[in-house]
Amino acid sequence: MIAADFGVVDLFSGAGGMSYGFRRHPAFRIVAAADAELGKPSTGRGKLQCNSTYLQNIGVRPAQLDLSTVPPMQLRSSLGLPEEQHISVLSTCPPCTGFSRANPENHLRDDKRNSLVRRSAEFAVALSADVVVMENARELIRGNFKHHYEWFREHLEEHGYNVFGRTYLLSRFGLPQVRERAIVVAARQHLPLHTLDSLWDGWGVPDEAVTVRRTFNTISPDATATDVFPEFSSSLVRRRIEAIPKDGGSWIDLLKQEGTDELLTDSMKRIVQNKRFGSYPDVYGRMAWDRPAPTIKRECSHVGNGRYVHPEADRLCSLREMAALQGFPNAFTFNGAAVSNMYRHIGDAVPPLISYQLAHLACWILTGEQPQVQEVLLPGVNLKTDDIVRRKNQELFYD
Repeated sequence: MIAADFGVVDLFSGAGGMSYGFRRHPAFRIVAAADAELGKPSTGRGKLQCNSTYLQNIGVRPAQLDLSTVPPMQLRSSLGLPEEQHISVLSTCPPCTGFSRANPENHLRDDKRNSLVRRSAEFAVALSADVVVMENARELIRGNFKHHYEWFREHLEEHGYNVFGRTYLLSRFGLPQVRERAIVVAARQHLPLHTLDSLWDGWGVPDEAVTVRRTFNTISPDATATDVFPEFSSSLVRRRIEAIPKDGGSWIDLLKQEGTDELLTDSMKRIVQNKRFGSYPDVYGRMAWDRPAPTIKRECSHVGNGRYVHPEADRLCSLREMAALQGFPNAFTFNGAAVSNMYRHIGDAVPPLISYQLAHLACWILTGEQPQVQEVLLPGVNLKTDDIVRRKNQELFYD
């Protein structure tokens, strides 16, 4: 493994999902991070409590900065970075909430937070970063407001970078989850520009490596938060969950059973009456043992927000189970006064299983030395070395 000291800055750092992958790679050192710790829209800065989780796992205290107000040329001083500190990699993952299709209004209204994608390009130029990595919702590149990404790309190209952006279903790279995301990589023009496609060229993972069953079986007994999960809000919710069939069942299955009408919410009854199901069957749904998990979203701490019920037990998947499905290794620990915040830390994060691969990709760009695909597997997650198989066209799970 290459021994070097490439400095990394992580903006919108959250709980440290992106930084963790770079920290575990010996070529990189995290020199600064920043996050405003914004929780729900109704709460102010500092309420998300993610910076303490970041400090606990990365060893760097993020600056609590509102990056929408920091002038790019003042970013270095705001982060406490000396002028002589060279930045090899800038990770900038602005909020995806304004792009994500999970919010129907995003098809109509351009959220002001989307402009942080443009600001990210200005930050990269101001820091003179060699490599820039970004992860966001797929709509960053393919949605109604993709002009923010186009501006980002054009601004970097005008300042001497090559830019590549593409959407991927991340189970292609071993994440045990149906998670489609935009991955953007930019590099100064004197450097080669490699991508996850070139890192995995000719290789893939078998379907059984990205299932809920495999992932839960890799959770270490001494990992933290294995028994942390929110209690149901009422006895009615518990009864509803108990009535849903094991291993992939949905509240839709209640319609096939007698005497379960009382378990349906008013929203469920309206959906049935109007026959407009859409994606709604996923709420109050169970995960399936032998399939990947559904997308782990920010608000994954409630069974009414998605298919987040354990495949067999009558409870929400635990904090550690959710973390494992999001590509966090056993060694990662979570810190927060509110359990719901710790679930948000997971749902907001770049999966470390993916960021470790991006770290190897960045090292390849910076040094010219291509890693073997077996080297890019983060220890302590669902993927094992013998999961890597030769494959021209990877079969992928879709819901």
